[in-house]
Amino acid sequence: MSLFAKPMYLLLALFALGLVGMILWLGSTLIRRYTRALFGQRAYMQLTAPLHKVSRWKNALLLASVAFVFIALAGPQWGIEITEAQGNFAQTVIAVDVSASMRAQDVKPTRLSNAKRMLQMLVTQLKEDRLGIIAFTSKAFIQCPITTDTQALNYFIASLQPNMLPVAGTSLAAPVELAAHMLKTYPGQKALILLTDGEDHTPQELAQAQTLAQQNGIRIIAVGIGSTAGALIPNQIDASGNVVEYKKDKSGKTVVSKLDETSLAQLAQATGGVYIAYTTPAQVAARIEQAVAGLDKSTSSTGRHTTYKNRYALPLWLALLCLVGYLLWPQRAQKR
Repeated sequence: MSLFAKPMYLLLALFALGLVGMILWLGSTLIRRYTRALFGQRAYMQLTAPLHKVSRWKNALLLASVAFVFIALAGPQWGIEITEAQGNFAQTVIAVDVSASMRAQDVKPTRLSNAKRMLQMLVTQLKEDRLGIIAFTSKAFIQCPITTDTQALNYFIASLQPNMLPVAGTSLAAPVELAAHMLKTYPGQKALILLTDGEDHTPQELAQAQTLAQQNGIRIIAVGIGSTAGALIPNQIDASGNVVEYKKDKSGKTVVSKLDETSLAQLAQATGGVYIAYTTPAQVAARIEQAVAGLDKSTSSTGRHTTYKNRYALPLWLALLCLVGYLLWPQRAQKR
C-alpha cells in the first residue's frame, strides 16, 4: 500500500512552495526598497517594526495552505473500503460437442479446432453477456460456470479436446437439459449456443429437452459443423500428423460421420432460435453475435473490489483554515 495515491503532487508541492516563497520575498524586497527610498532608513524602521512578526506568521499560513492543497491532491489514503461492482448482462451458455466425431477433418484441421477458434473470437465480442461453457458427448458436464471472466472462458475453451469426457456417443438433449439447469435462476430470454455435427444417438429424448428449453425461455442457436457428405474419423495419428487408423464400429466397418442439419434446424426453430451452417470462424462468430442480440438482461455482480479510502478531505480542510487565517490575520500587531 502507498500512503499517497498520486505522489507526484508532492513533488509539485515543492515547486509551488518555492514559487510562492519567491513571490513573497520579491514583494517584501520591493516594498522595503521603495519605502527606504521615499522616507529614509530611520522612517522605514519606525513604520515597519510592528509588521515584521505579523508578516512572518501570515506568510507561514499562506505557505501552509498551499502545501495542504497539494497534499490533498496527492490523495492520502489509509483504511480499506470494499465495493461491489454490478452490471447488466444477458445470459448465454455455450455447449460444445467433444465426441470422437469432432476429430473429423472435413473442416480443416478438425471440426473441434475450428469450433474453438470461432469461440475465442466470439467471447471477445460478447461484452454484454455472461457466458458459461458445457462440454458434452452422451452426457454433459459444466466446464466453466456462467461468468464475465474472459480469461477463464478462453482457458476452458482452449482445454476442450475430443473424447475428454469418460462417456462416448452424442446426445443433443443432455446439453439442453444442463443449460436449462444453469440458466433457470435468470429471468427473461436466455440463449444456448450449441456447436455440434448434429449426430444424435438418443433422438427420443430430444422432444423433452426441446420442451424444457421452451419452458425456461432458452433460445437455441445451433451451429452445425461438418459436411453432409460426411468424413472419416481419425482414430490414431502419428507424430507427423498423418492418420494411421480410422475409427471402426463394432462390426469392423469404417465409421463415416455426417452433419445432421435437419435435427439442429428443427431444434433451433422450435425455441425461436436460428440454425447456422459453419463456414469460417469470423463469419459464424458474427452471425451468432447477431442472433443473441436483444436477449433480456439482468443486473449481476461482477465481483468485489478492495480499495483504500481517500482521506483528501482532511488536508483540504486544513488548507482552507490556513487560508482563512491568512486573510483574517490583522496587518499589524496590536498595541498594548
